[in-house]
Amino acid sequence: MGLGTKPYTQGLLDLGNGGYAWLQPDGGWGWSNAGLVVDGDACLLVDTLFDKPLTRRMLDAMRAAEPAATRQFDYLVNTHSNGDHCNGNELVADATIIASKACLEELANESPQMMLDLLAAAPTMGDVGEFFTYCFSRFDFNGINRALPNQTFEGEMEVTVGDKQVLLRQVGPAHTHGDVLVYVPGDRTIFTGDVLFIEGHPIMWAGPVQNWIDACNYMLGLELDTVVPGHGPVTDKKGVTAVRDYLSYVRDEARKRFDAGLPVMEAALDISMSDYDSWGDGERIAVNVATLYKEFAGDTSPNNVLEMFNMMAALHKDRRAAESRRP
Repeated sequence: MGLGTKPYTQGLLDLGNGGYAWLQPDGGWGWSNAGLVVDGDACLLVDTLFDKPLTRRMLDAMRAAEPAATRQFDYLVNTHSNGDHCNGNELVADATIIASKACLEELANESPQMMLDLLAAAPTMGDVGEFFTYCFSRFDFNGINRALPNQTFEGEMEVTVGDKQVLLRQVGPAHTHGDVLVYVPGDRTIFTGDVLFIEGHPIMWAGPVQNWIDACNYMLGLELDTVVPGHGPVTDKKGVTAVRDYLSYVRDEARKRFDAGLPVMEAALDISMSDYDSWGDGERIAVNVATLYKEFAGDTSPNNVLEMFNMMAALHKDRRAAESRRP
Protein backbone atom coordinates (compact mmCIF):
# COMPACT_ATOMS: atom_id res chain seq x y z
CA MET A 1 0.00 0.00 0.00
CA GLY A 2 1.30 3.45 -0.91
CA LEU A 3 1.87 6.23 1.58
CA GLY A 4 0.17 8.98 -0.43
CA THR A 5 -3.15 10.38 0.76
CA LYS A 6 -3.98 12.65 -2.19
CA PRO A 7 -3.63 12.43 -5.98
CA TYR A 8 0.00 12.41 -7.05
CA THR A 9 -0.07 14.13 -10.41
CA GLN A 10 2.07 16.86 -11.95
CA GLY A 11 0.99 20.35 -10.98
CA LEU A 12 -0.82 22.35 -8.33
CA LEU A 13 -2.79 20.50 -5.68
CA ASP A 14 -5.32 22.51 -3.68
CA LEU A 15 -5.03 21.45 -0.04
CA GLY A 16 -7.90 23.71 1.04
CA ASN A 17 -8.03 26.89 3.12
CA GLY A 18 -5.40 28.69 1.04
CA GLY A 19 -2.82 25.91 1.10
CA TYR A 20 -1.30 24.35 -2.02
CA ALA A 21 1.32 21.80 -2.96
CA TRP A 22 3.19 21.82 -6.25
CA LEU A 23 4.00 18.20 -7.09
CA GLN A 24 6.50 16.73 -9.56
CA PRO A 25 6.16 12.97 -10.00
CA ASP A 26 7.96 10.68 -9.81
CA GLY A 27 9.77 12.52 -7.03
CA GLY A 28 13.17 11.13 -8.01
CA TRP A 29 16.43 13.01 -8.47
CA GLY A 30 15.65 16.74 -8.85
CA TRP A 31 11.85 16.32 -9.07
CA SER A 32 11.00 18.20 -5.90
CA ASN A 33 7.80 19.57 -4.40
CA ALA A 34 7.04 23.12 -3.29
CA GLY A 35 4.21 24.79 -1.39
CA LEU A 36 2.09 27.91 -1.13
CA VAL A 37 0.34 29.40 1.91
CA VAL A 38 -2.20 32.19 1.27
CA ASP A 39 -4.41 34.25 3.54
CA GLY A 40 -6.14 37.36 2.23
CA ASP A 41 -3.66 39.38 0.20
CA ALA A 42 -0.61 37.74 1.78
CA CYS A 43 1.24 34.68 0.58
CA LEU A 44 4.28 32.59 1.43
CA LEU A 45 6.09 30.30 -0.99
CA VAL A 46 7.89 27.20 0.26
CA ASP A 47 10.87 26.52 -2.03
CA THR A 48 11.46 27.04 -5.72
CA LEU A 49 12.53 24.37 -8.21
CA PHE A 50 15.65 23.03 -9.92
CA ASP A 51 15.58 25.38 -12.89
CA LYS A 52 13.88 28.55 -14.06
CA PRO A 53 11.50 27.04 -16.65
CA LEU A 54 10.10 24.63 -14.06
CA THR A 55 9.81 27.40 -11.47
CA ARG A 56 8.14 29.75 -13.95
CA ARG A 57 5.55 27.12 -14.82
CA MET A 58 4.82 26.62 -11.13
CA LEU A 59 4.50 30.34 -10.41
CA ASP A 60 2.14 30.81 -13.36
CA ALA A 61 -0.14 28.09 -11.98
CA MET A 62 -0.07 29.57 -8.50
CA ARG A 63 -0.90 33.04 -9.80
CA ALA A 64 -3.78 31.66 -11.82
CA ALA A 65 -5.15 29.96 -8.71
CA GLU A 66 -4.62 32.77 -6.18
CA PRO A 67 -4.93 36.52 -6.91
CA ALA A 68 -2.64 37.28 -3.95
CA ALA A 69 0.23 35.59 -5.77
CA THR A 70 -0.13 37.93 -8.76
CA ARG A 71 0.97 40.88 -6.63
CA GLN A 72 4.13 39.42 -5.15
CA PHE A 73 5.15 36.80 -2.66
CA ASP A 74 5.65 38.27 0.78
CA TYR A 75 7.93 35.44 1.85
CA LEU A 76 9.90 32.64 0.28
CA VAL A 77 11.23 29.99 2.65
CA ASN A 78 14.05 27.80 1.40
CA THR A 79 13.87 24.57 3.37
CA HIS A 80 17.51 23.74 2.60
CA SER A 81 20.38 24.42 0.23
CA ASN A 82 20.00 21.78 -2.49
CA GLY A 83 19.46 23.41 -5.88
CA ASP A 84 16.18 21.63 -6.59
CA HIS A 85 14.68 23.71 -3.77
CA CYS A 86 16.22 27.11 -4.51
CA ASN A 87 17.57 27.47 -8.07
CA GLY A 88 14.43 29.38 -9.09
CA ASN A 89 14.72 31.97 -6.32
CA GLU A 90 15.56 34.80 -8.70
CA LEU A 91 12.02 34.66 -10.10
CA VAL A 92 10.67 35.79 -6.70
CA ALA A 93 13.64 37.88 -5.64
CA ASP A 94 11.39 40.71 -4.40
CA ALA A 95 10.19 38.49 -1.55
CA THR A 96 11.80 38.25 1.85
CA ILE A 97 13.78 35.04 1.36
CA ILE A 98 14.14 33.17 4.63
CA ALA A 99 16.38 30.22 5.45
CA SER A 100 18.35 28.89 8.34
CA LYS A 101 21.79 30.42 8.89
CA ALA A 102 23.34 27.03 8.16
CA CYS A 103 21.48 26.83 4.84
CA LEU A 104 22.88 30.18 3.72
CA GLU A 105 26.38 29.08 4.69
CA GLU A 106 25.97 25.81 2.82
CA LEU A 107 24.83 27.58 -0.34
CA ALA A 108 28.43 28.73 -0.79
CA ASN A 109 29.12 25.15 -1.93
CA GLU A 110 26.13 24.91 -4.30
CA SER A 111 26.45 26.13 -7.87
CA PRO A 112 24.26 25.76 -10.99
CA GLN A 113 27.43 26.31 -13.04
CA MET A 114 28.97 23.28 -11.37
CA MET A 115 26.00 21.22 -12.59
CA LEU A 116 26.53 22.49 -16.14
CA ASP A 117 30.25 21.66 -15.96
CA LEU A 118 29.59 18.15 -14.67
CA LEU A 119 26.99 17.44 -17.32
CA ALA A 120 29.40 18.66 -20.00
CA ALA A 121 32.12 16.38 -18.64
CA ALA A 122 29.81 13.40 -18.05
CA PRO A 123 30.52 11.62 -21.37
CA THR A 124 34.18 11.26 -20.32
CA MET A 125 33.45 10.09 -16.76
CA GLY A 126 32.41 6.48 -17.32
CA ASP A 127 29.69 4.97 -15.16
CA VAL A 128 29.44 7.93 -12.80
CA GLY A 129 29.00 10.28 -15.76
CA GLU A 130 26.27 8.06 -17.15
CA PHE A 131 24.53 8.06 -13.76
CA PHE A 132 24.89 11.82 -13.41
CA THR A 133 23.35 12.27 -16.87
CA TYR A 134 20.51 9.90 -15.94
CA CYS A 135 19.76 11.97 -12.83
CA PHE A 136 20.15 15.54 -14.06
CA SER A 137 20.16 15.89 -17.84
CA ARG A 138 16.46 16.79 -18.01
CA PHE A 139 16.99 20.06 -16.16
CA ASP A 140 18.09 23.40 -17.61
CA PHE A 141 20.87 24.94 -15.52
CA ASN A 142 21.60 27.74 -17.99
CA GLY A 143 21.19 31.37 -16.97
CA ILE A 144 20.54 30.79 -13.28
CA ASN A 145 21.50 33.80 -11.18
CA ARG A 146 21.24 32.75 -7.59
CA ALA A 147 19.08 34.87 -5.29
CA LEU A 148 20.27 34.04 -1.81
CA PRO A 149 18.26 34.18 1.41
CA ASN A 150 18.20 37.71 2.83
CA GLN A 151 16.90 36.78 6.27
CA THR A 152 18.24 33.93 8.36
CA PHE A 153 17.48 32.40 11.72
CA GLU A 154 18.59 29.63 14.04
CA GLY A 155 16.29 27.37 16.01
CA GLU A 156 12.78 28.70 15.46
CA MET A 157 11.11 31.64 13.78
CA GLU A 158 7.48 32.69 13.39
CA VAL A 159 6.02 34.66 10.49
CA THR A 160 2.47 35.82 9.88
CA VAL A 161 0.76 35.36 6.51
CA GLY A 162 -2.43 37.40 6.70
CA ASP A 163 -3.94 36.05 9.89
CA LYS A 164 -2.13 32.72 9.66
CA GLN A 165 0.68 31.80 11.98
CA VAL A 166 3.52 29.95 10.22
CA LEU A 167 6.20 28.33 12.36
CA LEU A 168 9.67 27.68 10.96
CA ARG A 169 11.76 25.14 12.82
CA GLN A 170 15.35 24.24 12.03
CA VAL A 171 15.88 20.50 12.44
CA GLY A 172 19.20 20.16 10.60
CA PRO A 173 21.84 19.02 10.37
CA ALA A 174 20.07 15.96 9.02
CA HIS A 175 19.53 15.64 5.26
CA THR A 176 21.67 18.79 4.94
CA HIS A 177 23.14 21.10 7.55
CA GLY A 178 20.29 23.62 7.53
CA ASP A 179 17.00 21.74 7.12
CA VAL A 180 13.83 23.68 8.04
CA LEU A 181 10.22 22.56 8.53
CA VAL A 182 7.35 24.95 7.68
CA TYR A 183 4.33 24.30 9.89
CA VAL A 184 0.93 25.97 9.52
CA PRO A 185 -0.84 24.95 12.74
CA GLY A 186 -4.19 26.52 11.86
CA ASP A 187 -4.33 24.36 8.72
CA ARG A 188 -2.80 21.26 10.38
CA THR A 189 -0.32 21.23 7.49
CA ILE A 190 3.45 20.95 7.31
CA PHE A 191 5.91 21.38 4.43
CA THR A 192 8.97 19.31 5.23
CA GLY A 193 11.53 19.88 2.50
CA ASP A 194 13.80 16.87 2.20
CA VAL A 195 13.36 15.78 5.78
CA LEU A 196 10.78 13.56 4.09
CA PHE A 197 11.10 11.58 0.88
CA ILE A 198 7.86 9.62 0.48
CA GLU A 199 8.02 6.34 -1.46
CA GLY A 200 11.64 7.13 -2.29
CA HIS A 201 14.84 6.46 -0.37
CA PRO A 202 15.98 9.43 1.74
CA ILE A 203 19.57 10.52 1.25
CA MET A 204 21.70 11.53 4.19
CA TRP A 205 24.21 14.08 2.97
CA ALA A 206 24.92 15.41 6.46
CA GLY A 207 23.50 13.64 9.52
CA PRO A 208 23.66 12.87 12.39
CA VAL A 209 20.88 10.39 11.91
CA GLN A 210 19.43 10.99 15.37
CA ASN A 211 18.63 14.59 14.43
CA TRP A 212 16.61 13.28 11.50
CA ILE A 213 14.80 10.74 13.64
CA ASP A 214 14.12 13.46 16.22
CA ALA A 215 12.66 15.66 13.46
CA CYS A 216 10.26 12.87 12.53
CA ASN A 217 9.25 12.40 16.16
CA TYR A 218 8.70 16.16 16.47
CA MET A 219 6.31 16.04 13.51
CA LEU A 220 4.50 13.05 14.97
CA GLY A 221 3.84 15.14 18.08
CA LEU A 222 2.16 17.95 16.12
CA GLU A 223 -1.50 18.32 15.24
CA LEU A 224 -1.20 17.33 11.60
CA ASP A 225 -3.48 16.10 8.86
CA THR A 226 -1.48 17.04 5.75
CA VAL A 227 2.23 16.47 5.20
CA VAL A 228 3.87 17.83 2.03
CA PRO A 229 7.26 16.15 1.58
CA GLY A 230 10.21 17.44 -0.37
CA HIS A 231 9.77 14.58 -2.83
CA GLY A 232 6.88 12.19 -3.39
CA PRO A 233 3.14 12.25 -2.78
CA VAL A 234 1.35 14.24 -0.09
CA THR A 235 0.98 12.05 2.98
CA ASP A 236 0.03 12.11 6.65
CA LYS A 237 1.67 10.86 9.83
CA LYS A 238 2.00 7.35 8.45
CA GLY A 239 4.47 8.73 5.90
CA VAL A 240 6.47 10.38 8.70
CA THR A 241 6.53 7.10 10.60
CA ALA A 242 7.72 5.20 7.53
CA VAL A 243 10.70 7.52 7.03
CA ARG A 244 11.58 7.43 10.73
CA ASP A 245 11.48 3.64 10.73
CA TYR A 246 13.62 3.47 7.58
CA LEU A 247 16.27 5.67 9.18
CA SER A 248 16.27 3.63 12.39
CA TYR A 249 16.54 0.38 10.46
CA VAL A 250 19.41 1.53 8.25
CA ARG A 251 21.24 3.01 11.25
CA ASP A 252 20.99 -0.24 13.22
CA GLU A 253 21.95 -2.47 10.27
CA ALA A 254 24.88 -0.23 9.32
CA ARG A 255 26.11 -0.24 12.90
CA LYS A 256 26.27 -4.05 12.96
CA ARG A 257 28.36 -4.07 9.81
CA PHE A 258 30.59 -1.22 10.95
CA ASP A 259 31.32 -3.10 14.17
CA ALA A 260 32.06 -6.23 12.11
CA GLY A 261 34.56 -4.32 9.99
CA LEU A 262 32.73 -4.52 6.65
CA PRO A 263 33.69 -1.84 4.10
CA VAL A 264 31.00 0.71 3.19
CA MET A 265 30.08 -0.74 -0.19
CA GLU A 266 29.98 -4.29 1.10
CA ALA A 267 27.73 -3.19 3.96
CA ALA A 268 25.42 -1.32 1.59
CA LEU A 269 25.02 -4.46 -0.52
CA ASP A 270 24.60 -6.69 2.52
CA ILE A 271 21.72 -4.80 4.18
CA SER A 272 18.38 -6.27 3.16
CA MET A 273 16.15 -3.60 1.67
CA SER A 274 13.32 -5.98 0.77
CA ASP A 275 10.81 -3.96 2.81
CA TYR A 276 11.64 -0.94 0.63
CA ASP A 277 11.74 -2.56 -2.80
CA SER A 278 8.92 -0.34 -4.01
CA TRP A 279 10.73 2.87 -3.01
CA GLY A 280 12.63 4.71 -5.72
CA ASP A 281 16.35 5.57 -5.92
CA GLY A 282 17.57 2.57 -3.95
CA GLU A 283 21.18 3.39 -4.82
CA ARG A 284 21.08 6.03 -2.08
CA ILE A 285 21.69 3.32 0.50
CA ALA A 286 25.39 3.68 -0.37
CA VAL A 287 25.42 7.35 0.70
CA ASN A 288 23.43 6.61 3.83
CA VAL A 289 25.83 3.87 4.92
CA ALA A 290 28.86 6.01 4.09
CA THR A 291 27.52 8.93 6.14
CA LEU A 292 26.63 6.63 9.04
CA TYR A 293 30.08 5.03 8.98
CA LYS A 294 31.64 8.48 9.26
CA GLU A 295 29.32 9.27 12.16
CA PHE A 296 30.18 6.02 13.95
CA ALA A 297 33.90 6.77 13.49
CA GLY A 298 33.60 10.37 14.71
CA ASP A 299 34.84 11.60 11.33
CA THR A 300 33.68 15.19 10.75
CA SER A 301 35.58 15.78 7.50
CA PRO A 302 33.57 16.90 4.44
CA ASN A 303 31.96 14.20 2.34
CA ASN A 304 33.69 13.11 -0.84
CA VAL A 305 30.66 13.69 -3.06
CA LEU A 306 32.28 12.26 -6.20
CA GLU A 307 33.12 9.06 -4.34
CA MET A 308 29.52 8.83 -3.14
CA PHE A 309 28.22 9.27 -6.69
CA ASN A 310 30.63 6.58 -7.86
CA MET A 311 29.15 4.15 -5.33
CA MET A 312 25.59 5.05 -6.30
CA ALA A 313 26.45 4.72 -9.99
CA ALA A 314 27.72 1.19 -9.41
CA LEU A 315 24.56 0.16 -7.55
CA HIS A 316 22.33 1.81 -10.13
CA LYS A 317 24.13 0.05 -13.00
CA ASP A 318 23.87 -3.32 -11.28
CA ARG A 319 20.16 -2.86 -10.62
CA ARG A 320 19.42 -1.87 -14.21
CA ALA A 321 21.37 -4.86 -15.47
CA ALA A 322 19.38 -7.16 -13.18
CA GLU A 323 16.11 -5.64 -14.36
CA SER A 324 17.09 -6.17 -18.00
CA ARG A 325 17.63 -9.89 -17.35
CA ARG A 326 14.15 -10.40 -15.93
CA PRO A 327 11.71 -12.23 -18.22
